[in-house]
Amino acid sequence: MTLTVDLNADMGESFGPWVMGRDAEVLDVVTSANVACGVHAGDWDVMAQTMAAAAARGVGIGAHPGFPDLQGFGRRKMHLPHASLAHLVQYQVGAAQAMARAAGTEVRHLKLHGAMANMASADRDMALACYEAALAVAPDIIIMVMAGTQQQAAAEALGCNVACEIFADRAYNADATLVDRSQPGAVIHDADLAGQRITWMVKDGAIHAEDGSRIPARIDTICLHGDTPEALDIARSVRSRLEEAGITLRSFAGAPL
Repeated sequence: MTLTVDLNADMGESFGPWVMGRDAEVLDVVTSANVACGVHAGDWDVMAQTMAAAAARGVGIGAHPGFPDLQGFGRRKMHLPHASLAHLVQYQVGAAQAMARAAGTEVRHLKLHGAMANMASADRDMALACYEAALAVAPDIIIMVMAGTQQQAAAEALGCNVACEIFADRAYNADATLVDRSQPGAVIHDADLAGQRITWMVKDGAIHAEDGSRIPARIDTICLHGDTPEALDIARSVRSRLEEAGITLRSFAGAPL
């Protein structure tokens, strides 16, 4: 059986004259783009430009909601009542839908950002609140989840279409959550290592944690970040290694778990 996987990247994170990432170049590598919705990063002009560029390349577009934390780039924890959290997600999904339609395309998927994502990966009820909110305004949206976490458990309970994600440039804990960025080795900077490692995981159908644990997982998509100095090298290395291994790259279709 031919293995197939999607490559996704977070983008549209520039703000006014402040440029974040190398979106145009990364868009030539990936098959899906998670576009910031102007709350943790990005603005209306950046959203419009990013979505138009993705549509022109045939790259799938996703809403990438995060906490209202521009200064902290959405990476600081916030504790919101679930009702307010749901409204926050819906507000951002709505913005993404409008900007995508203005660019002649549609939002295919949802992926939580930063601290919102990390908290939901350990808190099933929080993940449910976020996903139910998105599905209420976009019933056909594909929910991208961090494979093996409480995000996946929540999406499975909802029976919605899902894409299970692993990260090319992040180290894993034994429970399939990401090693905190404050810890040594949490972020992988070696492009060749990232390419080798991710190809191994896709072929093995499992996440390999820092302690040697093997966590079986459905792997539909691989996250490539665009906001580190070596991001483009990592993206190209991952793509070339996967292609050399005979793995087909295309946007995920999404399917229930």
